[in-house]
Amino acid sequence: MAGACLLVFLAPCAAADAATFAEPPRVEIAGDWAVRVLPGTFDVAGNKVAVVKAVDLPVEPAVLVRVRDEKHDSLPLFNQAAAPWAMGVKLRSLATTETTAADMLVPESLALKSGPGDAPRYTAGKDYAFEPRWATAGRLPEGIPEGAPVWIDYDCGWGRLDAIVVARDGAVTLRPGVPHNATPLPPAVAPDRERTLARVWVPGRTARLTPENLYPIVEERYTEPPRDGPPPASKVLPRTWAKLHSGEPLHVLAWGDSVTAGGEASDVAHRYQNRFVALLGECFPKAKIRLTTAGWGGRNTDSFLAEPPGAEFNFDRAVIEPRPDLIVMEFVNDAWMTPPVVEEKYSYLLRRFQAIGAEWLILTPHFVRPDWMGAPSARVEADPRPYVEGLRKFAAAHGVALADAALRWGHLLKEGIPYVTLLSNSINHPDDRGHELFAQALIALFR
Repeated sequence: MAGACLLVFLAPCAAADAATFAEPPRVEIAGDWAVRVLPGTFDVAGNKVAVVKAVDLPVEPAVLVRVRDEKHDSLPLFNQAAAPWAMGVKLRSLATTETTAADMLVPESLALKSGPGDAPRYTAGKDYAFEPRWATAGRLPEGIPEGAPVWIDYDCGWGRLDAIVVARDGAVTLRPGVPHNATPLPPAVAPDRERTLARVWVPGRTARLTPENLYPIVEERYTEPPRDGPPPASKVLPRTWAKLHSGEPLHVLAWGDSVTAGGEASDVAHRYQNRFVALLGECFPKAKIRLTTAGWGGRNTDSFLAEPPGAEFNFDRAVIEPRPDLIVMEFVNDAWMTPPVVEEKYSYLLRRFQAIGAEWLILTPHFVRPDWMGAPSARVEADPRPYVEGLRKFAAAHGVALADAALRWGHLLKEGIPYVTLLSNSINHPDDRGHELFAQALIALFR
């Protein structure tokens, strides 16, 4: 797609702080598939670029992927009792790293066939069943024979993240992103001569643009709130702080659920806890840090406490007996808790940790699917979950270290990034960028 552009004049100026706009960029919807940049002045690589009149930019409609003759060697029986993304075979163009992309299948386009091309079609409800929202299909007992190959036709949507870019030479363009079924990346810009004013989020199956699709960039990066005095870790994690400086061995244990176990980091080195330890090593050259991980997918703190003695994920065996110096805890699966429940349950954990001389560092959780957070859309800045409020209150009341990663996830809105595009499984597992947000929230206490 060729981006429309408008030439504007330049006014030289002293270099400005590129992290923050003096005022939010003025961008609005100009049609079903068009956006408008209103007049304004923007800093681009140290130059004031003035847009002297409004410019309309066409946006490509949502991406429709047409899949024909996707062969599956066999279909499992449709399992109505399973999670919706596991009821049957996953349609490959909508399979994410663990689940499927919800609401992206065009249900009426689905056709299961006994062969490629114009081969006879099977009948839904008789030969097979499918989950239309989560794009999974399975055979029925008296339908498609067990072990029979199946060819599938379907249409589906992929998301795209476009960018409205102002160049140093005065060109205003819309740069399309690369479509993806879960984690589309924003298009790259050259920071020495370009600046992104806003992004246009085009989820698959979007019928037309609305203001919900516009993500103006108000602040290009998260900035820690100003504070006086030494880094917080020197006060709330004094023994850890001392060992980092002295070079005494420091045992860090990361305790959590599937995210701590690694989902969906691209490799071990990109898990948040590994990145955190690497950053500690950069900040404290004398440090001798050993990292262990106790991460159990799909579980919460109660799950560890309920495991019988000797079990791999029994709380005492996995968390207490290793006798770590520092316990870094992440449990998005505890998000069902209210503040009073956090106070009750986490007070018990605190007593157990204090009994072995371990210090505790709690991570507030990342954002998950909007409907799982009780949010009406992906435009979430302030975390709406009572659990997060409970963590903040608990940490303040008991002097426990808190790395507030939820603030960084909320700040993505100001950075022009729909947070859902960081969820590799379209539900609740962050990609490498999400793990890095955790790592940065942790290391901020030590800087």
